[in-house]
Amino acid sequence: MSANPEPQPQQNHLLAALSPDVQSRLFPHLELVPLPLRALLYESKRPMRHVYFPTDSIVSLQYVMENGASTAISVVGNEGLLGITLFLGGESTPSRSLVQSAGYAYRLPRLRVKEEFNRHGELLLLMLRYTQSLITQVSQTAVCNRHHSIDQQLCRWLLLSLDRLSHNHLTMTQEFISNMLGVRREGVTQAAFKLQQLGAISYSRGLINVLDRPKLESLSCECYAVVKKETDLLLHYMPQRQVIKDADTIPTATL
Repeated sequence: MSANPEPQPQQNHLLAALSPDVQSRLFPHLELVPLPLRALLYESKRPMRHVYFPTDSIVSLQYVMENGASTAISVVGNEGLLGITLFLGGESTPSRSLVQSAGYAYRLPRLRVKEEFNRHGELLLLMLRYTQSLITQVSQTAVCNRHHSIDQQLCRWLLLSLDRLSHNHLTMTQEFISNMLGVRREGVTQAAFKLQQLGAISYSRGLINVLDRPKLESLSCECYAVVKKETDLLLHYMPQRQVIKDADTIPTATL
């Protein structure tokens, strides 16, 4: 049996959207790194040295309370990047980044990112658009956690995860899911059981298989659709290789 092919940078949507000229400057400095399940990419208030572009992994951005409790505020996969703080002027973040689905990512040193960002070209446009879509996801997650049931939150989270994978299964325990959603494990158990009874998923020994995606979408709240629409609008369907002409209005990252 042949080994799985090595992930390519173009598997990340942001890197794929760059012109050959920008790719030729950045790709030689990309480093492919494995992201094992539950690995920490960033810790709260620790210096950040790289930006990560996932190819086939999913990373959860979590906020951790003083008592150790945590809640996922967004998920990042092949549609985006981790480390927006570095080009927004900061060097650390109050949240942490935890791998929720194992795979790979390409990472780029922060100085290379800022150097390209300060050219006021394609990478800057992509990163600002992605930041806007990420803000939408974080905002909608806060609304969802406050106003919608655990069943709906689980559906939203599963759908967002599936959008960032090439298959229909996820490996994670109920305890892990409860930490992601910031709810009691018993609530996750009940919600997963309901989805199984309705034929939307199967769940056994930490493996979730999505059997009926349309059913899952119908059971989710409107929060998933809001996030997906904004992400598609800003990233998937935007004109590629768009050039920013008015450089005077564009911020410059601090090196």
